[in-house]
Amino acid sequence: MRRAAENGGRGRQRSSGDLTRIYPVKPPLDIPRALILGAIQGPVELLPISSSAHISLLPWFAGWRWDRLDRATRKDFEVALHAGTAVALLAGQRRVIARELTRMDARRLGAVAVAAAVPAAAGFVLERPVEERLGGPATIAAGLAAGAVAMLLTDRRPQDRDPDELNVADGLALGAAQAAALFPGVSRTAATVGTARWRRFSRREANLLSRTVAVPVILGAAALRAWRMRHRRPNRAAKRAMGAGALSAAASTFASQGLIALLDRDGSAWPYAAYRLALAGAIVVKSRQDG
Repeated sequence: MRRAAENGGRGRQRSSGDLTRIYPVKPPLDIPRALILGAIQGPVELLPISSSAHISLLPWFAGWRWDRLDRATRKDFEVALHAGTAVALLAGQRRVIARELTRMDARRLGAVAVAAAVPAAAGFVLERPVEERLGGPATIAAGLAAGAVAMLLTDRRPQDRDPDELNVADGLALGAAQAAALFPGVSRTAATVGTARWRRFSRREANLLSRTVAVPVILGAAALRAWRMRHRRPNRAAKRAMGAGALSAAASTFASQGLIALLDRDGSAWPYAAYRLALAGAIVVKSRQDG
């Protein structure tokens, strides 16, 4: 008690891999906050508005002192949210996935494999430098704005390619788009949908391709992160928060399946580009207010 009083009501989390810095009595990440972040993960992952940006920005806007959470634990938590989303997509879209598998000839399979391999390699090399240097609000705002402009430009392209025309060159382009999503604010969905539209696929096919190439990458990233966690051994509190966040993300994704049909019916980029620009503007305003 005396030590806590001397620290001004602050505590220190001693366990490796969790909250390793001094933080106010309420930690940056606990189960209620994990549930909240998981609840928004589902819908924002399905829409081209950058789920990673929202997961970073909500604590920043809410004053949760997310910066006091060590970088490795923060990234582990974000990957846990994405894993929950991927599992929900596999369950909720199982019929669509089964239909896709029936038309998965060698050329299409090669394209999907390349689209997964490129971001996997890029993530292995660039993930840590990007996290350390480009994770702030300013870079998120820049990514949101740049992505909005790119979406509007690519959405003007013709829609004259047949789904069966997917080839390895398309896979390379989609893989590069997923690699670009390593940068904060870009959005994997926006990048892959925009790239598929740039390659002249229809809006509906672009959305389907985006989901098809995303699931292997998300699951692979989750598996890699889980393997790395074996060496850090995050404590029980961190594991509980990650588990709660993953379950919440899975539930919110499953409940948001209707957004997929909405995107397929009317895939116009304008509403999402406008939202991204508005959010980027809000970031700039808050940054100036904070000095």
